[in-house]
Amino acid sequence: MTSIDRGAVAALLARAHREVDQGLLPSCQLALAFDGELVAFEAIGDATTDTRYFVWSCTKGVMAGVMWTLIADGLDVAVPVVELVSEFGAEGGKAVVTVEHLLLHTAGFPFAPLGPPDWYDRSARLQRFGSWRLQWEPGTRFEYHLFSSFWLLAEIIERWCGATWRDVVRDRIAVPLGLPGLRIGVPVDEQQGVADVVRVGEKPPELPDVIRDDDVALFNRPEVRALGVPGAGGIMTAADLALYYQALIRRPEPVWDPGVVAEATTIRNTLPDALLGLPANRGWGVQVAGTDGSAWAHGFGRTTSSRAFGHDGAGGQIAWGDPETGLSLCYLTNGMDRDVPREWRRNIAIASLAGSCAA
Repeated sequence: MTSIDRGAVAALLARAHREVDQGLLPSCQLALAFDGELVAFEAIGDATTDTRYFVWSCTKGVMAGVMWTLIADGLDVAVPVVELVSEFGAEGGKAVVTVEHLLLHTAGFPFAPLGPPDWYDRSARLQRFGSWRLQWEPGTRFEYHLFSSFWLLAEIIERWCGATWRDVVRDRIAVPLGLPGLRIGVPVDEQQGVADVVRVGEKPPELPDVIRDDDVALFNRPEVRALGVPGAGGIMTAADLALYYQALIRRPEPVWDPGVVAEATTIRNTLPDALLGLPANRGWGVQVAGTDGSAWAHGFGRTTSSRAFGHDGAGGQIAWGDPETGLSLCYLTNGMDRDVPREWRRNIAIASLAGSCAA
């Protein structure tokens, strides 16, 4: 029977302290869960365990969880998007784009434009969908769809459920799991205690600055936090996200159909990730560790099982659950490091130490 190695947990927490203690990050939270309970939950630096963080693309793992409830309700991932959102249109080859393409980041429009002010207005969003054009034939290539595909998934959720994606996350996921703090979009008058994201560190001269300071400042705005950008606007604690994955790997019903979760967390996309030079290893909306040795590049470190699944986020956010060991992890920081190699080393170390906590 799997148990917890307390010495390994201590080593994990010590590693999480390092960058904060060295003044490289303003704060972080780390939560490790096992057997339905938190094994460790600690805030380090300028934060408490009540502090809520922007989780960036870890949001995609929660949006995926909502989509899995729709699939259990009868949504077919093979259905063309235009049949669900007519405003998306069918011209230019878009008629063949399916829901599964959106979930696997193979839809063919990774950088389709949708930002402020249009993203605040549903009618403007629908107009934007119609103007999007394909860069390649859907299903033939992987390229990370940072925002675009998840805006369409949010619209599908709204039409299927008759409520905003923000309310559906609350009603279908957060409240039934007893995790009311698991939020995508937080009203302005409820944003007290949300940590501002700050840029830290120096960019290595040989690397491009992928995330601009203006991008970070945008997501600190109250109106953007309230919007809840579907691919990156989640706000929660590390405990919320660790317990979310704990529910998925341990006892998914009644929120999820276990059969759908098993299907969703099977690798369905091994197309090459041109940025990493590695297989994409994607399930329906999540990353999966896999057996090819590339798990370290997807936020899983080097010690999880091949079945671990989750989604990492910009700035070094980590979130996953491992059905084999029963562990789930979430690490969050509000320090967006310009030194990306240092961030990657930290992620690999923390995820690997977490995966070693099952004895």
